[in-house]
Amino acid sequence: MLSLQTGICHLFGINVPIIQAGMAGGPATAKLAAAVSEAGGLGTLGAAYMEPEALRKAIVEIKEATGKPFAVNIFTSKDKDDFSRLVEVQRALAPFRKELMIEEPPITSSAEWSRQQFDICMEMGVPVVSTAFGLLEPEQVEAAKAAGIQIIAMATTVEEAKLAESSGVDAVVAQGSEAGGHRGTFSLKTHSDGAQIGTLSLVPQIVDAVKIPVIAAGGIADGRGLIAALALGADAVQIGTRFLLAKEAGTHPAYQQKVIDANEEHTVITKSFSGRPARAIKNRFLSKFEETGTRPLPFPSHNTVTRDIRTAAAKQGNSEFMSLWAGQSLRLINGKASAAETIGEIMEDARRIIGE
Repeated sequence: MLSLQTGICHLFGINVPIIQAGMAGGPATAKLAAAVSEAGGLGTLGAAYMEPEALRKAIVEIKEATGKPFAVNIFTSKDKDDFSRLVEVQRALAPFRKELMIEEPPITSSAEWSRQQFDICMEMGVPVVSTAFGLLEPEQVEAAKAAGIQIIAMATTVEEAKLAESSGVDAVVAQGSEAGGHRGTFSLKTHSDGAQIGTLSLVPQIVDAVKIPVIAAGGIADGRGLIAALALGADAVQIGTRFLLAKEAGTHPAYQQKVIDANEEHTVITKSFSGRPARAIKNRFLSKFEETGTRPLPFPSHNTVTRDIRTAAAKQGNSEFMSLWAGQSLRLINGKASAAETIGEIMEDARRIIGE
């Protein structure tokens, strides 16, 4: 019989096998991470785009709000800037700036804070560090283990999961192609649009290939998804899109409304906002940019180039020009609730299914 008190619960010191995804760029705030942890799950701060001082403040905020374990998610991509086609791309972006009534800003190098972010996590005793787009360096893993900090890595293929295990991580997330936003594919040279393996296929294959606990992600939004993941051999689930509507999330209200209004047919995988494949609700920016036939710059350069457009769109409440990262299970997400209410509902459904 399935148990909802899994090895992951014991490993991370949490009460329920639910991990909130580290949705960088605004939604996964300190307030949300603390609320999820207080409700018994593992809350995650989406720190990838946070300046070092902002990260310090956010960690302090989480620690002041909860004494329970939490995670900080960072990017470990080795990608370097490439602005060689900048003029061409800026030409394609000009109509969006004109509509938003903003000027083209000077372009500076993309921020590279990953190393500093990891060092801050070490310094401030963050319980869990999770990574996307690759793995920590061996000396970082060694330092984390010496400090008692646990590590989670995202994987989109069996081979990535095996690499993660051999690097010394404590658990691996099997991210199916249904997942919203950027997934953790290590290299786009092999999978230019990210590995496209669905959660139902990916989870049991990773479970069979590694000895560390597996966390299922991608298209999971309710108790049925949790029980299905456990039946496939996972020890927990990682949920992102449903937490976009949590009252503690930093999701823009216009973005939240798009999530409520959309369904499973409305998301696409695109590089048009960041240069790296990510699943988003299709809007006018994606349609119009793709119509130009312009190839996005590589990540992180394209993300840097489009930032002013996304920022202005948020200020103006214009969801047609925002990056609306979301997974495919949108019909399962129908209203705002607190993080505690969301976790409570998922767990109630799961207990009902297994007869607890």
